[in-house]
Amino acid sequence: MKRKLQTAVWWLVEDIRRWWWDGLVNGLAASKLTPRPVRYAIYRLCGMQVQSPSILAGSFFLGPRIHIGRGTFVNYRCFFENNLAPIEIGENCSIAMEVMFCTGTHKLGGRAHRAGPAVGGAIRVQPGTWIGTRAVLLPGVTVGAGCVIAAGAVVTQDCAPHGLYAGVPARRIRNLD
Repeated sequence: MKRKLQTAVWWLVEDIRRWWWDGLVNGLAASKLTPRPVRYAIYRLCGMQVQSPSILAGSFFLGPRIHIGRGTFVNYRCFFENNLAPIEIGENCSIAMEVMFCTGTHKLGGRAHRAGPAVGGAIRVQPGTWIGTRAVLLPGVTVGAGCVIAAGAVVTQDCAPHGLYAGVPARRIRNLD
């Protein structure tokens, strides 16, 4: 009985934490009615290492484990799933609309339940990178400095610097000067 009560209390505390975070970060700060300087202040107040006020409305953050460098622009409705590992975005990057950063996944489970235990890996985007609309970056990848990730690309492996990457999975299409 005591264990059930402890579990119920844990879930209650977790729900309250989630309501607080979602209300402030993914509600108020993400609103189109919230001016950029206010959004920037809310993100920093909540422990996010954000050094650029250029984050547009509608972005969703699962937690504070994120670093966004100076001069970086984040367009509308990007998704930052950073529960299991941090996301680091360097300086002077351009992130297009609806880009997804997914630090978590699952190991393959057995027949009865294919999504096994959760695992994660940090995502790193080095300076000067441009990530196109609706690209997806999966756990553990590093995108090298000066890369371009094409719209709709799914990045499953590290990207060497100064390359154009496209496709599913993303592959290097050409070298950039």
